Amino acid sequence: MNFHSGGRRDEPEINLIPLIDVLLVIIIFLMLTTTYAKFSGLEINLPTADASKQAEQPNEVSVAVTATGQVLVNKAPLASTDVQAISEALRRAAGSNKEPVIVISADAKATHQSVVDIMQAAQAAGYPHISFATQSQR
Repeated sequence: MNFHSGGRRDEPEINLIPLIDVLLVIIIFLMLTTTYAKFSGLEINLPTADASKQAEQPNEVSVAVTATGQVLVNKAPLASTDVQAISEALRRAAGSNKEPVIVISADAKATHQSVVDIMQAAQAAGYPHISFATQSQR
């Protein structure tokens, strides 16, 4: 028994209008809940510490960076400021200490790259313990 004798077969179709409505609501929701931040400049205040000064430990290696970029290891200036020279100076200053603490004291006007070079030299020398010196508030 054929009930569809000679009749046209209806093709199924997808109605896109409700889909578009839902997508528009989602886009409007995202536009309203998204926050846009515009950074014109980043202000950085360097840290200060109120703690009392601790006695110098025997396994510390003091590294200072001047405003001009000169590096001093245990108050002895280095001729070169490349990573390899700083690494060798750190090894000499550490002597027989297995894991000395590298204390970096950088001038406020020293470049960021010079401090990163010291950190890289400490890593190359095998000294993972690094500390930064701060100044107390006046």
